[in-house]
Parts: sequence; C-alpha cells; structure tokens
Amino acid sequence: MASDFSEPWKSSDRALVVDAYEYNAIDWPKLATDKRIVGFINKASDGLSPPYACSGNETEVKLCKALWKRHAVARELYQTRKSMAKALGLKWGAYHLARPGNPIDQANNFIDFAAPDADDLMAIDIEENDPTKWMSLEDAEEFVRHIQRRTGRFPILYTNGTTAQHIADNREKYPLLSRLPLWYARYKPEIGLHFPKGNWQSYALWQFSAQANCSARSCPYRIPGTETDIDVNVAPMNAEDLRRAWPFGGLLDVPMEMIASVPLPIGREAGLAGEVTLSYASVQPASAIAALENAFQVRGQQHPDRFGMAVVEEPAIALAKAEVGLFGKVAAYFASLTQRVTSAFGDTPGIDPITTATIPARTEVP
Repeated sequence: MASDFSEPWKSSDRALVVDAYEYNAIDWPKLATDKRIVGFINKASDGLSPPYACSGNETEVKLCKALWKRHAVARELYQTRKSMAKALGLKWGAYHLARPGNPIDQANNFIDFAAPDADDLMAIDIEENDPTKWMSLEDAEEFVRHIQRRTGRFPILYTNGTTAQHIADNREKYPLLSRLPLWYARYKPEIGLHFPKGNWQSYALWQFSAQANCSARSCPYRIPGTETDIDVNVAPMNAEDLRRAWPFGGLLDVPMEMIASVPLPIGREAGLAGEVTLSYASVQPASAIAALENAFQVRGQQHPDRFGMAVVEEPAIALAKAEVGLFGKVAAYFASLTQRVTSAFGDTPGIDPITTATIPARTEVP
C-alpha cells in the first residue's frame, strides 16, 4: 500500500515535479500531457561564475573561454525553459549546485543567474557532506543566510539521506540548514527507516527516480517527453496543495525573528576603500523557556522582599520566609520545565522543543 514514505508516486493524487540540468532532452508538449506534473526545477548556477577576462597560458585561456561559453549557453537555455514551463502553467524553480568556494559569491552568482521571481522556488544542492568536493555545511549556512538577506526568503535544501541525517543530528550547529524544507534524494521504494524524522517530520519533495534507478527496461515512473536520465520527484500532497505551498521560502517551526545575524564592524579605512564583504556573527536562537526562567529569576533578585528570594525576619511577611514568592515560584517552574524538556529531547542548544515541535530522534535499524 502506498504512503508518503512507501512508493507515494503510485497514489494518483500525489503531485510530481521534474528537475533537470542542461543536458536533459525535453519534449515540452509531451511532458505537459502528464497532469500530475505541477512544477519544473532547473539547474541554474554551478559554484562560482567563470571569470569575465581570461588570462594565463594558451591552455588556460582556452579552458577559460570554454567555461564561459558553457555558462552563457546554460543561462540562455535556463531562460528559455523557464518561459516554456510557465507558458504551460507549471510552477518554476531553480537550484544551485554548491561547490567549494566563497559562499557569499556563490549566493550572488545564483541570484544573478536565476533572477528568481517572487513565486519561483530556490534550492541549494549539496550532493554530499564532503567539503573537498562540495560546499561545506558551514559555508552552506552562510549561503542560505545571504539568500535570505537578498531575497527575503529561504531556499529549500536538496541532499541525500546520509547528509540530511548528519544535519539533523547536529541541528544546533546548523540552525538554518536543519530548518529548511527538505528535498530528499533516495532511489528506493521505501524511506521510512532512513528518513531523519527526529528533525524533519516529512519531505517537501522526494527525488525517487533518476538515471541511477531508471532504465529502458525498468523505471519507477516515466515522464512523457523525457529520457531515462530525467529526475522525478514526488510531493506528500496533491497538486492543489503543492501549488499553494510553492515556492516554500520559509523555515520550518522556527519564528523568523529568531533567525538573526549581526554584521561585524569594519574599519573606517577599509570601508572608504570600498569592495568590502560584510561578515556576520552567528546568533544562537534563544530558548523561550530559558528566557522566561531567566527573566523571573532576575525579577525575583531585584525584589527579594516581595518575591521570597531572600530570608526575611519580619513577622508581617513570615509567609514569604516559609514559602517561595510569586516570581520565585514561576522561575522554579520554568527551571523544572526546562529540565523535563532536556530529559525528553536531549541536549540540543539553540533549539526549543516547545516552539519548534521538535521530537526526539529515534534510533532505527538500517
């Protein structure tokens, strides 16, 4: 029986999304005949943009020119596909293939390349947790933050099960990545035992079919007008709901005001010189429980005679001596609540289980 974690593409009410890169062949009129297809996500930028001016020896110049030509052709194809998809009534999205290198420059490259409209989905593609080949997760945090600074919204996260689980297990270290809607890549019929439910309750999209498991003989789902190397994704919702959810753009379970970043100061001389890239200090999201506990403790310390935070001798307030005052009681309550939450959810600094609805990670058999 099909479910959101077991062959959901077999349910006719589940919406589908196609994603492609520049070498996928597409017959658009045929593709449009499949009414379950709601959206199309196309590869946009790849790492850093190529240099505008080529230099070096003859081989280096030839390589530079070849890279620039590929970049220009890919950008033209991107815009053509975007126009075609929207003309056919499909939702549009773009992804950035994240490589090692400056994450701010890569974020700018992505936005400049994709030129996303307000209703276009954005995604960061982290193929593996290997910073020698792909963008490090630390840099990806900054990439995501810069996308939000420039566009006012967040991308979704595309990655595989191993990397998603690592992010989930270290969500206090990756407070943005762990709260992005997840575009999950796994080419198996069932993912219930592997999906990181301790952090994400479900996926936004599941890439279930690709060249890895689709051939002329066997394929989980065939998209008309495409070849076997096309990537196919399923959503845990019907077409109407996916259109309403598109382009996502927010964080899961975390109030926006808690995701802050503080620019670090720069020297006057460096500022006047121009071309300064701002650096931002991470701000740890505060636990609502801990904040309230601290507030009541401070209040009680400021007024110990009124709230029973100090020993008093006057008979008129003997009750305060025998019993903790109002603010002291509340502070003690929040302290005990914090302890109960920590016991239930584990030590997860920066993540408040009450406000985020985070549930404990479960140990599952692979």
